[in-house]
Amino acid sequence: MVDYTKSEARSWARENFVGTVAVTHPSFTPDFSGINENAIRHDILLLKERGYKGSLLIAEANVTPEENARITAIAREAAGPDFALFFHAIFGTLEENIHAANLATKAGADRALLAYPSSFWPTSYDEVFDYTKRFTDETDLATMLFPLPAWGFERIHPAGMSVDFVRRVLDAMPSIVAIKAEQGYPGIPGVMEMYHHFRDEVVISCPIEAEIIPLMSVLDVQFSGTANTNWMGDYYPKAFELARTGKWEEAMKRYWEVQPARAANMAVSSTSTPGTSSINRTQWKYQEWLSGFNGGALRPPAVRLPDRFMKQLRASLEASGLPVTDSPDSEFLRGRVSA
Repeated sequence: MVDYTKSEARSWARENFVGTVAVTHPSFTPDFSGINENAIRHDILLLKERGYKGSLLIAEANVTPEENARITAIAREAAGPDFALFFHAIFGTLEENIHAANLATKAGADRALLAYPSSFWPTSYDEVFDYTKRFTDETDLATMLFPLPAWGFERIHPAGMSVDFVRRVLDAMPSIVAIKAEQGYPGIPGVMEMYHHFRDEVVISCPIEAEIIPLMSVLDVQFSGTANTNWMGDYYPKAFELARTGKWEEAMKRYWEVQPARAANMAVSSTSTPGTSSINRTQWKYQEWLSGFNGGALRPPAVRLPDRFMKQLRASLEASGLPVTDSPDSEFLRGRVSA
């Protein structure tokens, strides 16, 4: 579902990449044979209620391109036309990502986050450029470039995606409309360098709320996505809007109130992500469940989240004064919404 051409994509993005965008994980039937459509609707509507402007529909959870398209259609029907839906280009091959993107576009996706699958092991920027260009050439979605250490491009350049490489991409690919700048993560070198060089050409996003709220004292940022900030209730959409509209001191007051949740998220994530270059999606799903989203077990194979980390995350929401369920953790795997 796009209402722009590739030549119009950047001006469209400047108007439509605004506010905060969260993530939505797939939910499944009890036997994992199908999608829990009611749960998808529930999660999308709760995001809208909390002030999010859109969601990344997570595909890194053992779904097929066809299932992903169905999730997109359900999300679009529930959310209406004014809600951003990101296609997640993280399927196993470039060809599968192109196929899945085109299915998702027909189903209602209006933009894409370009990831790079673990099967892609480039040793030169020409290879990364060719992969990126073919995706943008053969799909219609306004696409957010995603420099991230997880891809392993530091074997080519210490920044992963250097300024010169990004310059080459922007010059050749008009449908690259934004940069989710995480070079050098954890830390801010990527967002600062991309903002310095490219803020007048494309939208610069920092999805890390721990960094971007403080940085908005000096950076003029209109968009932040995509990340699992939705586990912290409506805190992030409200704090981001305060900072974006000149009320940064108020935003920072809220920022410090939720420091226990932020610290716990960082601590638990640090037990898995650095050593695997991947996200523990069960952790994110559990965090969402604590906050009122469906939760539910992910389709196998899926990693586990130890009890001690569940207790740590739950306690951190309570200490931050954020919404948290009183249901026992044993309910998490069943999910909140019946299929």
